Amino acid sequence: MNVGLTGGIACGKSTVSRMLAARGAAIVDADLIARDVVRPGQPALAEVRAAFGAEVFAEDGTLDRKRLGAVVFADEASRKRLEGILHPRIREEIARQMLAWNRTEPERLVVVDIPLMYESGLDKRYAFEDILVVYVPRRVQLERLMRRDGLSLEEAERRIDAQLSIEKKRELADVVIDNSGDLAETERQVEAYMARRGSSA
Repeated sequence: MNVGLTGGIACGKSTVSRMLAARGAAIVDADLIARDVVRPGQPALAEVRAAFGAEVFAEDGTLDRKRLGAVVFADEASRKRLEGILHPRIREEIARQMLAWNRTEPERLVVVDIPLMYESGLDKRYAFEDILVVYVPRRVQLERLMRRDGLSLEEAERRIDAQLSIEKKRELADVVIDNSGDLAETERQVEAYMARRGSSA
């Protein structure tokens, strides 16, 4: 069984992913895949350098994700250019990992963790039985993002506004995990979901 997992930036998606993994789910993590495709020696890294220049790279030749983020979150055309380089490779690897899990452990719950699930149309690309959205209200999202990444209010708002609103994602979800309370409450919702799907995963 394949399910999608998404949410807004700083909503706690990684926390929910870890809770699902602790209950036996296999995790296909688009963020990890995105990091892998720009490792030294990967073709995408050369394309990023050609598109954005040496200023988004560290002295050791690795990608400086913070500098790159500052560029692409400030300019939609730059963000689209980066997505054009990375997304095809990320989608291919997501599909490869899903297929591998489905073939080797067909009864296992496979959770595909994709931050920009709806924005990139991947909710329709893969055969997900459910899409789970991790939700917190925008006010909480802003507070957590500013605290987590040391951003100003303006910077945090720009990053949140670059994504589909969390309220819209909530409307589109098959299952909503509300992460605005404490961890115990989030755990309870994850447990309830696992119980509803009727599998030990």
